[in-house]
Amino acid sequence: MQLPKQVQIKEVGPRDGLQNETLFIPSADKVSLVNRLSETGLNYIEVTSFVHPKWIPQLADAVEVLKEIKRNTDVTYAALVPNSKGLERALQAEVDEVSIFMSASEGHNKANINKSIDETFPVLKEVVDGALAAGKTVRGYISTVISCPHDGYTKPEQVVYVAEKLFDLGVSEISLGDTIGVGVPTQVDALLVEMLRHFKADRLAMHFHDTRGTALANVMASLAHGITKFDSAIGGLGGCPYAKGATGNVATEDLLYLLHRMGIETGVNLDKIQKTALYMEQIVGKKLSSKLVAIARGEEQSCEIS
Repeated sequence: MQLPKQVQIKEVGPRDGLQNETLFIPSADKVSLVNRLSETGLNYIEVTSFVHPKWIPQLADAVEVLKEIKRNTDVTYAALVPNSKGLERALQAEVDEVSIFMSASEGHNKANINKSIDETFPVLKEVVDGALAAGKTVRGYISTVISCPHDGYTKPEQVVYVAEKLFDLGVSEISLGDTIGVGVPTQVDALLVEMLRHFKADRLAMHFHDTRGTALANVMASLAHGITKFDSAIGGLGGCPYAKGATGNVATEDLLYLLHRMGIETGVNLDKIQKTALYMEQIVGKKLSSKLVAIARGEEQSCEIS
């Protein structure tokens, strides 16, 4: 297998990881999490979301958190933005990059955004135009790229259709999300074969949830196609409020262990990430799903083993 020499990890724990937590996490703890992550070697952190607090109460403190974090000049601090009103707040908080989102399936898009796929593009165009005018880059998320909790299997051609529209709007990169964590490597392979007929690998990232324990296997399938950008969440935190049964993202520390043991560089300090994940267990008040956190919890063992 031909593997890339370097991979970029995009940490989404502070946003995608926390948005599904029912226990409200104090703003100070969110700021502390981002500050800790900023010192691990990560160069991209998605901090929060400017979705209306009615829909995501956990992230109602988005402006406060972005304003209070200690910024590392080597890190891009991003936030999810649903519409032009959210963009105003994000720009006020001096976000570095704007993330927009929609689904490849009609059922999930309607549940998540309350609009059809084609009705969503004009709303996102306003966000992209405003962000670009403000000198910000824009990243696009496409959810349910493998399967949808409402519509079932998602055809790769449908993902291509949505991605083409988003690139036409002006996004610089698209993250492809297996939102409910049902994907297996053969499905990832089929999706990427089709996607790479239309787009270059360096414009795509993968976003795997580990609901059924296949996230790392799907990372391997993606690496084989030359994908070098992956989203992950500290401790394996996460879930989708609009996809029943969806559990956490692939854990950052488990992903790093896999990549580092295969000789792939990330620039991220695995030991610091592991310690940050242990810190988050205390904050959220429960055991996290990460395999490396379980090892550290039981044995106090450093990740940097030979």
